[in-house]
Amino acid sequence: MKIIVLNGSPKGDLSVTMQYILYIQKKFPQHELKILNVAQQIKHLDRDQEKFYEIIEEIKASDGIIWGTPVYVLLVPSQYKRFIELITERNAKGAFKDKYTVALTTSIHFFDHTAHNYLHAICDDLEMKYVGKFSPDMNELFRSENRTKLIHFAKNFFYAIENNIPTSKHFPPLNYRNFSYNPNKIEVKKNKISTEGKKILIITDSTDDRTNLGKMINTFRNSFTENIEIINIYDINIKGGCLGCCQCGYDNQCVYKEKDEFMAFWNQKLKPSDILVFAGNIKDRYLSSRWKMVFDRAFFNNHVPTLIGKQIAFIISGPLSQIPNIKQIFQAYLESQGSNCVDFITDEFGDSAEINSVLQNCAHQLIRFSNSNYIQPETYLSVGGKLLFRDAVYSRLRLIFRADDKYYEKQGFYDTFPQNDEMAKKMNEQLIPVIENNEKFRKKFYSMIKEAIVNPLKSIVAHPDK
Repeated sequence: MKIIVLNGSPKGDLSVTMQYILYIQKKFPQHELKILNVAQQIKHLDRDQEKFYEIIEEIKASDGIIWGTPVYVLLVPSQYKRFIELITERNAKGAFKDKYTVALTTSIHFFDHTAHNYLHAICDDLEMKYVGKFSPDMNELFRSENRTKLIHFAKNFFYAIENNIPTSKHFPPLNYRNFSYNPNKIEVKKNKISTEGKKILIITDSTDDRTNLGKMINTFRNSFTENIEIINIYDINIKGGCLGCCQCGYDNQCVYKEKDEFMAFWNQKLKPSDILVFAGNIKDRYLSSRWKMVFDRAFFNNHVPTLIGKQIAFIISGPLSQIPNIKQIFQAYLESQGSNCVDFITDEFGDSAEINSVLQNCAHQLIRFSNSNYIQPETYLSVGGKLLFRDAVYSRLRLIFRADDKYYEKQGFYDTFPQNDEMAKKMNEQLIPVIENNEKFRKKFYSMIKEAIVNPLKSIVAHPDK
């Protein structure tokens, strides 16, 4: 069989992910796995339609497709996202219909599931026969038990093709609302508020006043007495997406530093702002690849949060509620950045007057929360991620991500290891042997657990002003 591997790594043949593909090829020499470096070549494919359609012809002639990619910032790299956009823009979806497919990613397991949700949904949108996913750690190829898993994964894929097995759909088609937002400018003028000295920045990939997004942005801007700055990310000189080179790991200096404006934009425009509004249109199952490029390129900061304390809202045109994966991605990203996600506002609910109201209310909330420095408590989305990064940077990533290591040590992140909790260690040393060996004590201990957990909290509630 001929299997086309669509390589999503901007590193091309030097991709870690492709080593897993090459291992499959070694184990199944009876099949041809042809790797196409679509992400690495995306600028050429964007310019040259003939080259793009050569790839489409390869896909048409194949028996199956493997989507192979690293995970970049909770999704696929922006270059891969752009290739997926071209499939629709150039009416090439028919080449994928009914093709058997799988997705294989490599990462350190930080939101690899959201990347797979995205790829699976794309495959369903393309009417492909999705067989399954494989999401190993970058280094799992070193372990024999994981190589065995990879062999079983590949074997199942080939079996599905050879036996024409039925596959289930998980993601229904998106339903776009036929709605034109027409704001009432008089109503907006009546409710204008002051920024109260807060620096507000709107970042968008479209400022077209004829679209719902452009109109919603204007309504939000007009909610303030002061002029609100807006930046179109297409107006920023960005030479390309993240290359995965990790050169920024030493001192947070991107390899593009002297070649484009991105670092200056992030450091001089975005970071000094108190309030940020990210605005964009739904494009396939995310925002645009240009937006993805922005988040990917921000990785020059590595795993160090740079949006600490900021209030952030989203204005999105399109069926956001039908793609909960997007919300989870952005909520996790902002939590891990130490910022506060205030609201997601879309044009998919309510009439124009209702959208006006929620936009103006969002403006009020952003100012109130900024004045009170309110940040919501962290959830698993960021707590789990921080522990994952802490452990990885402390060990196997320490040599590469020197800037992370220095920041984590300075901020005391390494002190949060459980083994450094002296009080817990002493308690465990004293009580675990007794619990293990004394049944009477054990029963009494567990009968008191509920009260023992609540009582310290009751003392705080009893004296809330202390």
